[in-house]
Amino acid sequence: MIHIYKTTENGVEQISEIVTNCWVKVVDPTPDEINQLADSQIPREFITYPLDIDELSRTEREDDGTLLIIVRVPFFQGTTFDIPYSTIPLGIIVTGKFIVTVTRQPFGLLEDFAAGKMRGFSTGKRYRFILRMLLNVANNYLVFLREINKLTDQVEDRLQSSIKNKEVMELLKYQKSLVYFTQGIKSNEVLMERLQRMKLFTQYPEDEDLLEDVITENQQAISMTEISTNIMNSMVESFATIISNNVNDVMKFLASMTIVLSIPSIVVGYFGMNVALPYADHPSAYLGIILLFLVIMGFVVYAFLKRDWF
Repeated sequence: MIHIYKTTENGVEQISEIVTNCWVKVVDPTPDEINQLADSQIPREFITYPLDIDELSRTEREDDGTLLIIVRVPFFQGTTFDIPYSTIPLGIIVTGKFIVTVTRQPFGLLEDFAAGKMRGFSTGKRYRFILRMLLNVANNYLVFLREINKLTDQVEDRLQSSIKNKEVMELLKYQKSLVYFTQGIKSNEVLMERLQRMKLFTQYPEDEDLLEDVITENQQAISMTEISTNIMNSMVESFATIISNNVNDVMKFLASMTIVLSIPSIVVGYFGMNVALPYADHPSAYLGIILLFLVIMGFVVYAFLKRDWF
């Protein structure tokens, strides 16, 4: 799917054909759409590289100056997936006349740009557009990391009284997400360093400051991901022990209840023997038997409570 946008006095507007200073947003293109873009002097491999879901962050430049930047962006797949939060490659192609973004999946950040929700955004300022996208990618990592931390806190509350593995398996899902985030953010860090060495953003002081902001936000995302990963690893190990202890508590309670409930059977079995017993002919003997095993049960329950066996 191909959509073309250009900023005008009225904001970001969608247009029907590629023109100078426009932005071409490409999402999961068909072979015909790839051919259409290749006819616009865009290298075919620059279009297909970002469609590889395992492509790492990197940059590549053609002899004619066409630049490809691939950055790993955070992506929410859904809570039903084995890995709820993952990363996908975002390709940014810069030509002498326009800019192209290529992704396999729709990406919310690009939709915000297309809807004109980003202040100071202009399709004609291509390098500043790149910096704004990179800055918002780093911010998106931080937003998703906060969501993961919030979800794991909820799982933690349920785990404290759980005797099943459901919550631990849920934690493992978010642990996998953090692994993908770590790989994506560190890959982006290498990309930022390379872009800084290429001196693409030195023409305007505002662009240099914006690049510094991008690097700072990405480093903050790295730090936050490492902290979350360490906490998650400790939680998984600790809660495996907690579940085992919860199971032991349940077994201890069941064993104690079995002992207490066996007392009436023992007492009644004793008085049910076919031998001469005291008060066997007394009309209220059964009340005495009931009172006897209730007293014994009460004593046993009291003893278990004193030792915290219940």
